[in-house]
Amino acid sequence: MASTTLETGVRPSATPERTFLGHPRGLATLFMTETWERFSFYGMRALLVVYMSAKASEGGLGMQVATATAVYSVYNAMVYLLALPGGWIADRLLGARRTVALGGAVIMAGHFLLAVPARASFFAGLVLIAVGSGLLKANISTMVGQLYEKGDDARRDGGFTIFYMGINLGAFLAPLVIGTVGQKVNWHLGFALAGIGMALGLIQYLLGTRHLSPRSDEVSAPLTPDERRAVLRKGALWLAAAALFYGVVAGTGHFTVSWAIWPLSLAGLAVPVLVFTRIRRDRDLTGAERSRMGGYVWFFVAAAVFWMIYDQSGSTLSVFAERNTAGSLFGFSFPSSWFQSLNPLYIMALAPVFAWLWNAAARRGRNPSTTAKFAFGLLMIGASFLVMMLAMAAATGGTKVTPLWLAVVYLIQTTGELTLSPVGLSVTTKLAPAKYASQMMGVWFLAVTAGDCVAALAQLLLGDDVVGSTWYFAAQGLLAVAAGVGLFAARGRVGRLMGEAR
Repeated sequence: MASTTLETGVRPSATPERTFLGHPRGLATLFMTETWERFSFYGMRALLVVYMSAKASEGGLGMQVATATAVYSVYNAMVYLLALPGGWIADRLLGARRTVALGGAVIMAGHFLLAVPARASFFAGLVLIAVGSGLLKANISTMVGQLYEKGDDARRDGGFTIFYMGINLGAFLAPLVIGTVGQKVNWHLGFALAGIGMALGLIQYLLGTRHLSPRSDEVSAPLTPDERRAVLRKGALWLAAAALFYGVVAGTGHFTVSWAIWPLSLAGLAVPVLVFTRIRRDRDLTGAERSRMGGYVWFFVAAAVFWMIYDQSGSTLSVFAERNTAGSLFGFSFPSSWFQSLNPLYIMALAPVFAWLWNAAARRGRNPSTTAKFAFGLLMIGASFLVMMLAMAAATGGTKVTPLWLAVVYLIQTTGELTLSPVGLSVTTKLAPAKYASQMMGVWFLAVTAGDCVAALAQLLLGDDVVGSTWYFAAQGLLAVAAGVGLFAARGRVGRLMGEAR
């Protein structure tokens, strides 16, 4: 029986629940985990292509620029492709909480492998980081939603806003710290710092798991014993086949990086095709749902074109920053990796502006359609590479151009991102068939995979003479602009396919 005070005979009030900025305390755990994970990811990314393309005498791997950028593109593609099995593992085997912990540990191990000065450990580290990111990325956002027990909790949107600020905070700080150490002190020490960042995130995650929702421990659709045996058998067969194939290739002395890039890139293009084919042929879908999926394909292809260019911020633009851009402005010197902090800085500054802009337009009944917003995003990403065409032309003959060129390019790209990326997440939930409601967010991420895989194959095929040239930026810029104009011209047709889901 609860006690009462002698003076009043009234039970003392329960201790108020401790919160984080007015939100469940578990949000602080997930916020810091995501901040440190993004710190490690973007810090490593700021160094990746510059390190791979640096001469061996400078401590790098001495790879050709085209090969280095292709490795980066396919690596980035795999991060998003592996989010699909990452979500499946949480739903069927481990639950979100344990899957995120496993993902963090695998990412940490990958970064520390990058810190070992050996080519084999470097590529093994990239594999581990991609696998770990797929495990973590697919589930940590789900756990944020689980903190709000009631679906109509008014704090939910604000909680996700705080969480995504953690993403950009980590992405902003990482190049300033890890990039500086990697480029000015030692490449591998920089990679080690990324591993330490992930270790700090993992430690505070494990210490704070008691504040997470009990639902994050649940396995929503556990495998039966028969299903588990079938999965293990099929997984073992695929691994054995891959090991045998690549063992033969390596044993005969024919293995090169291209033997990994081509199969992974083709798989990254095949998976979205197979997924859409399976959904469109599903007889359980209504006619309206089939029509909406037909409209969604337009947005998916547009997003793939957008990410094909946008994700080169860590590859071809990094090389341009290192080789063709002056490392000082107004008398202040800085390493080229610092340019990678511009995008998250712009996002933190402009995201509230765009949120206000859409709300203001909606109140006046003038909010642009989803198709128009996507078209504008494509025009912006195309314009950014047309500016890069001019910057590359200005850098001919060994001239180092002003950093303001890249500052403008990243600003244009961020403007396009804010009109396409969050809108894409929204339209995915609107157009998703009821049967695939929980899977469609993974399908949206496949647009990143497809775009990056196209970039990887193009970079391998074009080679060093073309990748990063004036023509290279011009062709992609014009392609994106043409895609934006075409999408805007087809807005009526796309709107009819979408039906009432506008």
